Amino acid sequence: MHMLPFIEIEYQGSVVFTMFLIFFGAAILATLALYARQAILVSYIALGVLLGPMVLDWVDNAHLVEQISDIGVMFLLFLLGMNMPPQKLKQLMRETTLVTLASAILLMLVGAGVAFTFGFTWFESAVIGVAMTFSSTIIGLKLLPTTVLHHLRTGEVMISILLLQDVLAIGVLIMLQMSHAATGSEILFLPMLLPLLWLPTLFFIAYGIERLILQKLINRFDQFQEYIFLLAIGWCLAMAQLAETVGLSYEIGAFIAGVALAHHPVSAFLADRLRPLRDFFLIMFFFTIGASFTLANIGPVVLPALLLATIALCLKPWLFSKLLIYSGEEKERAKEVGVRLGQMSEFSLLIAMLAMDLAVIGSHASDLIHLATVITLMVSPYLIMTRYPSPMAMSDKLRRD
Repeated sequence: MHMLPFIEIEYQGSVVFTMFLIFFGAAILATLALYARQAILVSYIALGVLLGPMVLDWVDNAHLVEQISDIGVMFLLFLLGMNMPPQKLKQLMRETTLVTLASAILLMLVGAGVAFTFGFTWFESAVIGVAMTFSSTIIGLKLLPTTVLHHLRTGEVMISILLLQDVLAIGVLIMLQMSHAATGSEILFLPMLLPLLWLPTLFFIAYGIERLILQKLINRFDQFQEYIFLLAIGWCLAMAQLAETVGLSYEIGAFIAGVALAHHPVSAFLADRLRPLRDFFLIMFFFTIGASFTLANIGPVVLPALLLATIALCLKPWLFSKLLIYSGEEKERAKEVGVRLGQMSEFSLLIAMLAMDLAVIGSHASDLIHLATVITLMVSPYLIMTRYPSPMAMSDKLRRD
């Protein structure tokens, strides 16, 4: 039953009314969070829980909000790509591949072992274990100061690990779809691998268009800043749509679009202009995380979810730290990267939802992944912002944009 039934008027369902609830509510909760010296990101998630179906159920445009918030993730990856020239990207990937793969295998085994102990089937346990392996690209990059993200080794190491994890996550999503489509013992490897084969093709397409068209347009009209801004947004969304069409993801396409522009001097101007637009959509992304929290019967999964979240928050920082030190990184840098990667991911939520929709896991397994992920996404930012520099740090000493 709604606490304030008189709110259910013709405004509910309106996009403008939904935006009003999200941003006015976010402003209020963010103000309270700042006075209480708490993380602003947590207030966005809390607002989603409050306005979503679990409490007030005032926002019934959840699917629309989720789609809009995905644009923020795309812009984040687009900006990231513009700061990753291909030569640097290739070198970083080579340096962190072993760390990424080793951490993924160990975390998957631990997560699957915990799930199996609580009575989940072997396949459900495997999916839960896989969901445990990924760290949040949004949290990782959003809480890095711009100077660290773009120019320092800490940002470079984090970016390369997160990008490799994103590629692995896409592979998992494809395999889930194919495990559902396969009949009997027949497994169609070509359809399963086809989207991944498109990955290098998209890079070639992006560089061809950039060299033959974009570069000439930018050089010809670079004095018209509004046009350059519009061209960049159109380019980002075009590559994102192309990537999604061939079976990859919008985020991967946006990242490739950014990498194609990374060598051009205009990338610095675009990064500065797109940052406010990115932040606008990312507020909605964190709101969506809270609003999608619709667990009706959380009793059976509370204990395993708390255990899984605790393991992620404790084991991930230690594991990444040890692996990075082993690979040759400095001890303090390795510890910082470990803490910044010490949560579950938005890809964990996507894997849980897809596996549930395909009926390859049950509702309890999906609820477990969802609850554990939300817990880590709420706790991890607080741990980061109280220990390391961040644009949203609660301490003046640590606050750095």
